[in-house]
Amino acid sequence: MNGSTTERSVWKRSKPRSDMDPEVSLDSSKKKNKKNMKSENRNKPSKRCCLVTFEELPEYMKDNEYILNYYRANWPLKDAFFSLFRWHNETLNVWTHLLGFALFVGLMVGNLMDVPQVADIFGIFVSPFPSNAEANVSHNSNDFFSGATNFNLKKQSSAALGMTVTSPETSATRWPFFVFLCGSMFCLLSSSTCHLFACHSHNLNILLLRMDYVGIAVMIITSFFPPIFYIFQCEPLWQIIYLAGISVMGAFTIVTLLTPAFSTGKFRAFRAMLFVAMGLFGLVPAVHAAVVNWNESRRNVTLAYESVMALAYLTGTAFYVTRIPERWKPGFFDLAGHSHQIFHVFVILGALAHYGAALVFLEFRGEVGCGRTK
Repeated sequence: MNGSTTERSVWKRSKPRSDMDPEVSLDSSKKKNKKNMKSENRNKPSKRCCLVTFEELPEYMKDNEYILNYYRANWPLKDAFFSLFRWHNETLNVWTHLLGFALFVGLMVGNLMDVPQVADIFGIFVSPFPSNAEANVSHNSNDFFSGATNFNLKKQSSAALGMTVTSPETSATRWPFFVFLCGSMFCLLSSSTCHLFACHSHNLNILLLRMDYVGIAVMIITSFFPPIFYIFQCEPLWQIIYLAGISVMGAFTIVTLLTPAFSTGKFRAFRAMLFVAMGLFGLVPAVHAAVVNWNESRRNVTLAYESVMALAYLTGTAFYVTRIPERWKPGFFDLAGHSHQIFHVFVILGALAHYGAALVFLEFRGEVGCGRTK
């Protein structure tokens, strides 16, 4: 009897587990299948984070009907962030202004630390123009734009940045120059942030679009500070009138653009006109300054810089409003070459031209005090 029991026990233990318990075997195979499916899904891109067409977009994201493909819609913030390193129709919109932001950070640091090698990295915006008596109105156009052979860039940069002047009063007057740099950095960073994360949700899309518009307005306002402050420093009444005027216009523009209705694509042209109107306000102090400083040798230099800036901004705005070239061939410029990317490039070019003008304004006020002429 004991032998029989032992034999049955041994036989029992030697039987396969699947024969003993089919449910255990089934559960085990299910777990294996699930594990394999998980590993496969991990290797596949998430369906939620796939690029979609214009027709598949939520209504709030439909802005440019000539860009047909490569959209991101309702992406998690983490995926939206890492899309910085992925091709879609916003990639170059993000990178153009992100690199522009880095460029202005470098200029800010170089000027704050008095490092002319950094401040003059983009010396093509400064070096072609002679300073002081060399830049008089009697020069022909070739001499004016080629510069003098004896021109010393390092000397001009040091003077322009106030490095050779140690008085606290002169150092304090550099703040309008840095206000402009900060305004430019805020605009470029807010633009990049908007283009990167606006695909997350409707609420965040509205918030970031407003921030983007505010950034443009801030950049325009702060661009007025160096020329108006330095040119009219000896005429404080006009200084206050012009700075207050552009600040009030800017505040009105910001309040208007913060209204949800004006954030839609329907008011694209209206938004552009508000920004153009702010820019055109600058013609008033510009004409006034040209008359007051008619005999100033650096007048042509600043006019050249500011003309380039105005041309860059107006050209970029024209691309922004007309949606050229994508309207000519819908779908062809989805990834690269569409109007918003071109607009971004012209914004940076305009800001750099104004940076060159700001250096000249700073040099002018550092060398010419009130009550005496150069």
